[in-house]
Parts: sequence; C-alpha cells; structure tokens
Amino acid sequence: MSFDRKIKIAPSILAADFANFGAECEAIEAQGADWVHVDVMDGHFVPNITFGPATCAAIRPHIKGVMDVHLMIAPVDPYIEAFAKAGADVITAHAEAGPHTHRTLQAIRAAGAKAGLALNPGTPVSEVEYHLDMVDLICVMTVNPGFGGQKFIHSQIEKVKQLRAMIGDRPIHIEIDGGVDPITAPLVAQAGADVLVAGSAVFKGGSVSNPAPYGENIRNIRAAAEGVWA
Repeated sequence: MSFDRKIKIAPSILAADFANFGAECEAIEAQGADWVHVDVMDGHFVPNITFGPATCAAIRPHIKGVMDVHLMIAPVDPYIEAFAKAGADVITAHAEAGPHTHRTLQAIRAAGAKAGLALNPGTPVSEVEYHLDMVDLICVMTVNPGFGGQKFIHSQIEKVKQLRAMIGDRPIHIEIDGGVDPITAPLVAQAGADVLVAGSAVFKGGSVSNPAPYGENIRNIRAAAEGVWA
C-alpha cells in the first residue's frame, strides 16, 4: 500500500446490499473504486450496529485492493488484533473512543495495519497534533457517525484545511467520511483531502446485477474532486 495524494474513492459498504457483500465489493472495484470502506459500529459508541471481524474476514477474499476498516466502537483496543487478522489494511479508531489514543495507534501498527485516527465533527484538530508520528490517515467525520445518508457538515472544511497545514509533507492521508457527493467532493479536495468515503452517492441506482451506475457515480465524484486541481 504505497502513499500518494491522488484522489481515492472509497465506497462504504454500509450502503451496499447486505445479502451480497462479496459480489458488491467485487462490483465496486471493477467499476473503479480505489478502496473498500467498512463501517464497524457497536451500538454503544454510535447508535447503530453493523459488522464485526467475521464479516471483514468473509469479504476480504473478494477485495483486491485496500480494505479500509473504520472502527466506531468503544473500547477499541481489545478488537484491533481481530480486525487485523481479518485482513484490514487500514484500521481507523476514534480519538473520542478512549483516553489512550497513542497506545491505540501503537497497537494498530503492531498488528500490521496502517493506523488511522478519526475525529468527530466537534473534535478539534489539536487532538491529532501529538500523534502525527503515529498516524497514516486522519479521518474527518463530516456527519455525526452512526448512520449513512446524512447531510454534509460544512464547518468541517476548515478543519481539513487546518489538518493539511499541520501535516505538511508527512505521508498522511486525509480521509472524508460523510455526505460526500459530486457537490461536496471538490470542497474537501480543495481543502486538502485525498480519500473520499461515499456510500449512498456510489451505490444509488445500481445493483450487483446492474453495476454500471456504480461506475458512473464513482467517476462523477472523482471528476468533481479532481477538477479543483485542473
């Protein structure tokens, strides 16, 4: 998993057909997805329950590229090894999920995965400042975590700009999770983000038996985001 700042589209399988996860992962990759984003929720840290390590292990053989696992759970440390063994390339934990963020990031890297740190909309960039030597990715939540299909929170664009300045030339991805579509994608790309998580905006209008709309949606988001660099 090499580092670059090219725009990467990471469809969230939270918006996929739960009965066809393997085929859905194959379909979005075939249609141009760069990463596959897996939203793990525990019904405690966020008000929803989704998947666990067994689901990640089941879909891993169907994913050729990066499996990007976002842990919206607390506590998080006891589950890191299981998600790493399930094949996660990137494991992102929330800064708000526990008091020992540095230890969590150490544990993720020790398990062999890239370490991500997610910030809720109300969490300031200062939470990241003393962890920059331990993170490979910072995920800016542009909705409140827990459910797909929410509206983009525009105040987070300034947070992305601040993070981009703080990161400098360090090889750290800035990921956006929530409300990404062709309208919001250029706003966050211009601010400095390079990984765009999109759920309903990718999966709308398509299916495993009719995956072409997935490709069109991915291309539209990518084109909108890359247009700011033209």
